[in-house]
Amino acid sequence: MAKREMAKTLGELKKSGYISISIKDEIRNNLIKKITAKENPFPGIVGYEDSVIPDTERALLSRHNILFLGLRGQAKTRMARQMTDLLDEYIPIVAGSEINDDPLNPISKYAVNLIASQGEDTPVEWLHRSKRYGEKLATPDVSVADLIGDIDPIKAANLKLSFADENVLHYGIIPRSNRCIFVINELPDLQARIQVSLFNILEEGDLQIRGFKLRLPLDVMFVFTANPEDYTNRGSIVTPLKDRIESQILTHYPKTLETALSITEQEANIIDAQKDKVAISDLIKRLIEQVAFEARESELVDKKSGVSARLTIAAYENAVSAAERRAIINNEKATQVWISDLTGIIPSITGKIELVYEGEQEGPYQVALNLVERSIRTQFIQYFPNPETFKKRKTGSTKAEENPYKAVISWFDGGNSLNLFLETTDEDKIQSLYKVNGLHALVTKYFKNDNEKEIALLMELVLHGLSAYSLISKKVIDGKIEFKDLMGSMLNIGTQQFDEEDFNEEDYN
Repeated sequence: MAKREMAKTLGELKKSGYISISIKDEIRNNLIKKITAKENPFPGIVGYEDSVIPDTERALLSRHNILFLGLRGQAKTRMARQMTDLLDEYIPIVAGSEINDDPLNPISKYAVNLIASQGEDTPVEWLHRSKRYGEKLATPDVSVADLIGDIDPIKAANLKLSFADENVLHYGIIPRSNRCIFVINELPDLQARIQVSLFNILEEGDLQIRGFKLRLPLDVMFVFTANPEDYTNRGSIVTPLKDRIESQILTHYPKTLETALSITEQEANIIDAQKDKVAISDLIKRLIEQVAFEARESELVDKKSGVSARLTIAAYENAVSAAERRAIINNEKATQVWISDLTGIIPSITGKIELVYEGEQEGPYQVALNLVERSIRTQFIQYFPNPETFKKRKTGSTKAEENPYKAVISWFDGGNSLNLFLETTDEDKIQSLYKVNGLHALVTKYFKNDNEKEIALLMELVLHGLSAYSLISKKVIDGKIEFKDLMGSMLNIGTQQFDEEDFNEEDYN
């Protein structure tokens, strides 16, 4: 209804032919229109096209209350918030009503009395759909008064009313969300006795406040979110409440790397100044995304807690910022994200993974480094031949010389080493990479048409990949990454351990 046509009184509303419907019917009708028009009712939600979104559409068509059940960072709350787009743009309410009374179907004492006294002249206001959303994070301190309501002694004193008068009631957040979408996040954290207070609202649509005999048939679309971990670690959803929530929908993490890449690209907050200064290749994006996949499979990370998509989003932002900082230090107008810049994403990982006991023993920093290393190992063979196939060949095989990495490994075995400084210029880094015999020839053998910086990035990938497959050694020390031959590095470590034996023994004691 256009604003100029919006009724200002109850009489005008009736003449306009307005028909009241419940919020669930309202959502259902608008969803049908979007499905018919081939429109996506949940834009920006990637990876749920064949799973969560169809389940949600079926639940909304069935006019169900919904429980989204899944690990953290799976867009549960985001989907709930997007449901406001399925509401009508405006709905009429009785002016001054605390609970958004429908002028054609009032339920509060205030609205009933106002219509009884003013009749067709009862003032009407229009509520935009953006204001028809309520959300509450379930915490142990949430009370029945917060959700449902309580007697307000200050109101009673100011109005000089008895506590027996219904007008002294203060409505909680749920009655104030009448004709709205109301979300309770982390439902298991809500105390069991508080969950019980929701029974009547969900099933019969009414509520009780203190001893008042209220009959308020609230019209609310409930959406709950919960993490399966909560069922064992902090609390649980009481069985009768679960029974009253008609549809339970399981969410999940991205099933493919391509989907995960799309989510991170969409959500990462990279400002224009960074985009103009820093280029980030598809290779780096895949390495960052692979970290989350490795973490979800790692035995050191608690699988019940999950690994949020926020990890890769923050890591993506930190990788770009690491390259930007390096460019600023070196007064470079433009740069790209190098693999060495991934040392800057460690803080994005350590705070977003929950470790099991063995992981705690390793320490979050070391676990994060290991995840980056495993990401490199996994992605490396998407660009170059698997080094394992050459390691397994017998020494006397006539095909041993086919090993494409032989020249590079031999260069390090000859006593050579390479230091890639974390804050060096792009030009110096490229020159350093060209020092490794056979490295450039190896990359151009498989990537003939790439430009100089892309070739250099792949040259760097080869070094990190050979390290990940234990063919050369790698150390991150004093602002640099040091690549050496594997055997010499092992001998040095052994000598160092022998020299520091007394110190270590005293330290452990």
